[in-house]
Amino acid sequence: MVTDTIAAIATASTMSAVSMIRISGEDAIEIAGKLIEEDLQKAKGYTIHYGTAKENGAPVDEVLVSVFRAPKSYTGENVVEVSCHGGVYITRRILSLILGLGARMARRGEFTERAFLNGKMDLAQAEGVDDLIRAKDAVNAKSAVHSLKGSVAKLLDPLEEDLTQIISNIEVNIDYPEYDDVHVLSEEEVLPKSEAWLEQIHAIIETAQQAVTIREGIDTVILGRPNVGKSSLLNALLEEDKAIVTDIAGTTRDLVEGTVRIGGITLNLIDTAGVHATQDTIEKMGIDRSLQAMEKAQLVIVVLDGSEEMTEDDQKLLKLTENKERIVVYNKADQKKTGDVSISAKNHQLDELIAAIQQKYEKEIQAADTDTLNNERQIGLALQAEQAMKDAVQSLKQGVELDLVTIDLENAWYALREITGKSGKEDLLDEIFSRFCLGK
Repeated sequence: MVTDTIAAIATASTMSAVSMIRISGEDAIEIAGKLIEEDLQKAKGYTIHYGTAKENGAPVDEVLVSVFRAPKSYTGENVVEVSCHGGVYITRRILSLILGLGARMARRGEFTERAFLNGKMDLAQAEGVDDLIRAKDAVNAKSAVHSLKGSVAKLLDPLEEDLTQIISNIEVNIDYPEYDDVHVLSEEEVLPKSEAWLEQIHAIIETAQQAVTIREGIDTVILGRPNVGKSSLLNALLEEDKAIVTDIAGTTRDLVEGTVRIGGITLNLIDTAGVHATQDTIEKMGIDRSLQAMEKAQLVIVVLDGSEEMTEDDQKLLKLTENKERIVVYNKADQKKTGDVSISAKNHQLDELIAAIQQKYEKEIQAADTDTLNNERQIGLALQAEQAMKDAVQSLKQGVELDLVTIDLENAWYALREITGKSGKEDLLDEIFSRFCLGK
């Protein structure tokens, strides 16, 4: 059990109008009282107190002290938030006074860790706190808020309940065959239940993977032969002159990168060297890097010159990218309108390309706006649960005894609960015994 009291600056360490220092632990209220030389021991929760922070009786700053009593606080402990005038020096000085009065400097994330340990939030909600702080756009911020409200637990609780019910019935049937109040499950009943569960977890994983694609951004490579307008397209999308643009073919010889937000989608853009046959050693190196970037890309934008007939190099590029997620763009539409997606990068006429991108990732955009798993850790554990259930289903189809199948079912149960940071085997046993009153 954690008993010490921690403190840390909770606002950015920079020049600002107001800063805030958070204190959490058994002695938080007492320490805050000593800071302003006022007895706060009887102060009610959700109250604010004005005072002067002092050092050896000398005033340091005027502060507001907000009191939150356990368990109705962020960490579940007594919490005090000391608001002072902003500025690096004065904030750190007040923090040093608080530490001198008996608090310990908090570790990174320790306030949220205590909230998790004290049952104020599950592990997925704790990750949501960090996601919200780091959010760079509305999609990620909205997803983080969903997590903070317990969306992951709400999503997984029905699956956990179904799995618990199956395991509990099997365990009781095996260990307590004389227990008449429990329905005896057969292999014929467990199999369809398991297959239905498998379909549900698969749908959750699929949605989560789509959502992660949108949240993290789509690695996008702009590909084409020299002088078709790749760099102009990059600059137009970024709305800045990131890449050099000239009439001279082969200007871009290395990868040029940038990130752009388009209608709810983040593209991690890479402009590449023009792909064509060449004897130039440096150009060859650039083209090799272009092809390597293409292999890793999630989306390839193939740029063709719409003002000219398609060349042999164009045909080779289309063949090279036919198995990739791609959008074929005909540039220089101001000179000649050709193809389904025609643009003029020079004149920043990109509406058809933007519409094509949004249409291609319509499902992913919708997935990012729903309750779903939010990061690779959560998805990885869901995949473990899915694989364990697949093993169980395969064993059931092969006629394996239920007591052996239970091992796979339990592995799925453990992986599922680990997503939200719940405990392991002891909880499963408690669940079984509490449901069937086996102590009678």
